[in-house]
Amino acid sequence: MKNPAAKNHFNAAGEGCLYVAFELAQRRWKLGFSPGLGVKPRVRTIEAGQMDQLQREIQLARVRFGLGGNCPVKSCYEAGREGFSLHRALTRLGIENIILDASSIEVPRRGRRVKTDRLDVIKLVRLLCRYHGGEPEVCSVVRVPSREEEDQRHLHREMGTLKELKTSQAARIKSLLVSQGIYWNRGVGRLTGEALGRLRTLEGLPLEPALRARLERELSRWQEASRQLKELQRQQRELLRMRDNPIIQMVLTLMKVRGMGLTSAWLLVMELFAWRKFRNRRQVGALSGMTGSHHQSGDSSHDQGIARHANYRIRGLLVELAWLWIRHQPQSELTLWYQRRFGSGSKRVRKIGIVAVARRLLIALWRLLDHGEIPAGAELKA
Repeated sequence: MKNPAAKNHFNAAGEGCLYVAFELAQRRWKLGFSPGLGVKPRVRTIEAGQMDQLQREIQLARVRFGLGGNCPVKSCYEAGREGFSLHRALTRLGIENIILDASSIEVPRRGRRVKTDRLDVIKLVRLLCRYHGGEPEVCSVVRVPSREEEDQRHLHREMGTLKELKTSQAARIKSLLVSQGIYWNRGVGRLTGEALGRLRTLEGLPLEPALRARLERELSRWQEASRQLKELQRQQRELLRMRDNPIIQMVLTLMKVRGMGLTSAWLLVMELFAWRKFRNRRQVGALSGMTGSHHQSGDSSHDQGIARHANYRIRGLLVELAWLWIRHQPQSELTLWYQRRFGSGSKRVRKIGIVAVARRLLIALWRLLDHGEIPAGAELKA
């Protein structure tokens, strides 16, 4: 039976728009359907990844709400580990989809609130109706990269994972040795099977067989991570030779600035500048998460620090680059501004100032790539 309230949302021909929200999980997807605000949403569950079931539920929802068979469908889901694959699949089906930033979705401020997948998907579909109904500020929409742009980010991200793996393996190996009173202060790469045989505990005894076997396995994993990391670094150097590639040109442009190396230039370009277009410096600063979050209520007014709701890889890198900029670009306008404003302050004040330097540095690098403006007073490499 059709919902009588739904008739108010359509014209005489019965045409309208169907809104679909997804609550995604490993085994099942919860779907919420609605023709607009003021109508009770239809909630259904399908197996995860079954696009044929999704199309069947869409057709049933069209019939349920009295919509035409060819009415447009608009959908949304929260950004998460599903990434952009579902977005591209929905686009292929002719569905206009958006991906919502989960941190921008409003929630009740009560200490305890009811939370179920059904309630979440109902809230999402109503939020989608408001977004397309003239309230685009109700949530933030994620910018979707192309398949090629997304694929370019795997190289440096895997390199970062391998570096973390090597660090954790090295710490575990040294911890096992310390448990026997052996303090190995040299590189883990020098711990060969022969070196393990020469090690002695505080009692002057050799390593026990089980412990030595475990150390050899840990070393094998460390060596495999090192080998894979060297292979990825070789691939990265080969890509740098493709000078006709505009993205590689951006990396090489950043590397001309003193204090910028391959790792930092590559990360900035692949994570930020290669697939995003900015209209002004505020957008650049906001994407780094280094914009202030001010709080004002009545007579109370104070700053809560930076927002931090952005790419954490970029934010961590920029803080490191800001310290390097102060060291390698002492005559730049940005460094002189920092020294005048924060240089004579306490350690805490200098740390606060370096965040401001990081934000201004990111804007200066954006202007370098977009407009060819070299940062004031900056030195280039020979």
